[in-house]
Amino acid sequence: MTLPKNYQAQQNVLKEKVILISGGGSGIGKSAGLIFAEHGADLILVGKNPAHLESTYQEFLDKNLKPPLLHIMDLEKSNENDFQEINTVIEKEFGKLDGLLNNAGILGDKTPLENYKIDVWKKVFDINVHASFLLTKSLLPVLKAAENSSIIFTSSAVGKRGKAYWGAYSLSKFATESMMQIFSEELENTSNVRVNSIDPGRVRTKMRAAAYPAEDPLSLLEAKDIMNAYLYLMSNDSLETKGESISAQ
Repeated sequence: MTLPKNYQAQQNVLKEKVILISGGGSGIGKSAGLIFAEHGADLILVGKNPAHLESTYQEFLDKNLKPPLLHIMDLEKSNENDFQEINTVIEKEFGKLDGLLNNAGILGDKTPLENYKIDVWKKVFDINVHASFLLTKSLLPVLKAAENSSIIFTSSAVGKRGKAYWGAYSLSKFATESMMQIFSEELENTSNVRVNSIDPGRVRTKMRAAAYPAEDPLSLLEAKDIMNAYLYLMSNDSLETKGESISAQ
């Protein structure tokens, strides 16, 4: 699915919405947090690197935006209780959650499957799949407490058609697409929670640079240039969009 033609979000389209972003300290997660705040949302940023989160926090202040809540968490090593604790904090602080962006992810190795290291394989699935599952599952109580809420998973072109040497990353994105579809069907008729995914496409990020080291980064869009798709899915403009995979470009 592509974004509605000429879509333009209204300035206060996310007013009074509470949104959590995993991997919120840099890259696409950071850009999403800033644009959501500019459109009225309260933000909770989850990340592993304190320095990245603190730098992003300062950027919120520099832009005169309401500062986000920061939650330092190693998604690879966290257990289910750690994820449930986030739900408890949000319930106490806000009473609801209007949006969840499952953005955190790692590339792993680009190598043939027959050479893939099992420790790297497990790490990719722990962060890209298991953490997204546990975060979504744990936050469903506060997501259901909102009038309507949106869950966004992060997809990829290699999660729709396998590509040589993309190994665990590609397979993790196939799993992510399937997880999105299953959550969407299970929640569609039993709650006010809608579930979709976004394929960011070719974006100037550290992950992209690691995947394509010879590529000219100036030939790519910046993360801030693809935010229309994220605004659309987080806003009430997408209330009827469910179980879809949207291309941000």
